[in-house]
Amino acid sequence: MTVTIFHNPRCSKSRQTLALIENHGIQPEIIPYLSQPPSTDELKRIIDALGVSAHDLIRSSEADYDELGLSDAMNEAALLSVMAAHPRLIQRPIVLVGDQARLGRPPEQVLEILP
Repeated sequence: MTVTIFHNPRCSKSRQTLALIENHGIQPEIIPYLSQPPSTDELKRIIDALGVSAHDLIRSSEADYDELGLSDAMNEAALLSVMAAHPRLIQRPIVLVGDQARLGRPPEQVLEILP
């Protein structure tokens, strides 16, 4: 089964999660999501697999969040569109295995779904 990580090499949690996966003998598919952002459909699939809302996946602490005038009152579709257009707003790292996903915060959470 393919293990996929939406990775930001500048993020320490993302680097730790990738190392954890590789230390388990798994060579994941690495998606540099800042340069290859997921589509709104893919984000919806990730959110469903995580069992969270778009509000839970957005990084409200990023400067872009305020600069774009985002708020908790926005609907899911609007947030998905914003995250697809501004991938820096997406929580990271995200690991997918089949129809399951985990956010690598803390990195050990991904162990729950590794094959």
